Amino acid sequence: MVKQASSAVPSPVSQDSPRILQWGINLFFLALSALIVVPFLLVLSISLTREQSLLDFGYRFIPKEFSLQAYRLIFANPGQLLRAYGVTALVTAIGTTAALFLTSLIAFVIARRDYAYRRATTLFIFFTMLFSPGIVPTYILVTRVMHLQNTIWALIVPYLLNPFHVMLLKGFLDKLPGEIVESAKIDGCSEFRIYSRIVLPLAKPALATVGLLIAFAYWNDWWLGLLFIDNQNQVPLQLLLYRIMNQIEFLSNQFIHSNVAVDLSQFPSLSTRMAMAILAAGPMMFIFPLFQRFFVGGLTVGSVKG
Repeated sequence: MVKQASSAVPSPVSQDSPRILQWGINLFFLALSALIVVPFLLVLSISLTREQSLLDFGYRFIPKEFSLQAYRLIFANPGQLLRAYGVTALVTAIGTTAALFLTSLIAFVIARRDYAYRRATTLFIFFTMLFSPGIVPTYILVTRVMHLQNTIWALIVPYLLNPFHVMLLKGFLDKLPGEIVESAKIDGCSEFRIYSRIVLPLAKPALATVGLLIAFAYWNDWWLGLLFIDNQNQVPLQLLLYRIMNQIEFLSNQFIHSNVAVDLSQFPSLSTRMAMAILAAGPMMFIFPLFQRFFVGGLTVGSVKG
């Protein structure tokens, strides 16, 4: 009897094991967060360091010699930079809204259990993920068929629909209880009303995730501008920074292979590249925390009784 009673008492090790596991998980994610934040801080420090100091002392988290020369070089033509920011912000806002609307519409349809061609449509969408149309057909479609060259729509339309985003959103909508839609139809709701008033509010976490992926794709894109935009007033931010970086590399190579005595240490080549990375990524880093409150699961818990 004594042995049975003693064996029923939990040991201190078994009580502390969940706490140790929780501390281990917290330390792991702290280390992972540091691996993400530390490189960004190093890039910021390099962009604020004098070029000669970088050549003499290397990269440091605290600038050895503070300098804003890289930012002065980029902002030498502030009108062009602000115009590129405006184009990219407008493209991101319009493109993300339109793409999220189309993506959610298609995902809502193929996630419905009463849709007769659900599997065939899903297979068709998935099939398009396996093959790429190629540059030449895309260029002909945008310029010769749709006539979107040198318009802002050339930066928006090619990214309006991504099959991966459709499948990602469909996976979330599949988990919504079908009784919600059935009860709404009994109450006389139309299909679009069910989509806009019931499904979309319940799918906020998935919409926020897919919306961020779409917004990042529009914000970081320079390829569409390189293909379809010749008007300097419609150049997006990433393409402008890409051209500035190419000009810096070209000037550096010309100085190295020429006999002209030029002091390259005074030309902020390294720091300018890091400054461009800060300018390109900065706005999205401030927008991302605004979506944190939507990353919460379990919004449909308790929505169906019985």
